[in-house]
Amino acid sequence: MLLRPSADFLIVGLGNPGAKYDRTRHNAGFRALDSLSRKLSCRVDKGKFQSLTGQCSFQGLKLVLLKPQTYMNLSGDAVAQAARFYKLPPERIIVLYDDISLDPGRLRIRADGSAGGHNGMKSIIARLGTQEFPRVKIGVGAKPHPEYDLADWVLSTFSAQEEKALDPIWEKAAEAVLAVATLGTEKAANQFNGK
Repeated sequence: MLLRPSADFLIVGLGNPGAKYDRTRHNAGFRALDSLSRKLSCRVDKGKFQSLTGQCSFQGLKLVLLKPQTYMNLSGDAVAQAARFYKLPPERIIVLYDDISLDPGRLRIRADGSAGGHNGMKSIIARLGTQEFPRVKIGVGAKPHPEYDLADWVLSTFSAQEEKALDPIWEKAAEAVLAVATLGTEKAANQFNGK
């Protein structure tokens, strides 16, 4: 008898691969996932599902950590492959990503919602066929003025002042993900939103 691959949660950090994107606003999801992997002593370095992956457990839950290497606009391809392999429904997929509507250093947990103009989220929603999956949004700040090109903004790096404001957020985002996995999205949101 074949054993089915199983996991309790797929935790996805969104970003672009390559050193030149490391410190950009768009890579907030990768940075938060890195913080989670350190917290759980979980290496995210196996190539699978067009991603870097790692497996670990937390309070008896089996977690799969995923950093898609597809570039942001095709993140859904990687997420859909992993979700199919582990036979996980959308409500067991937690996505960490950057949000320009939140100030740097803020985060917000949501059970569902639209992509809000975020191409990585658009791709995931399209591939999963639903927007009903939990997410942890990490504030990266709004464009400095309306004419500023959105792609240029999200691919820009943080100022020293913003980095300082963001310093505690990576750990906080990691804790928020674990709260979603153990307490459920609603309780986790009550605990972390607005703080």
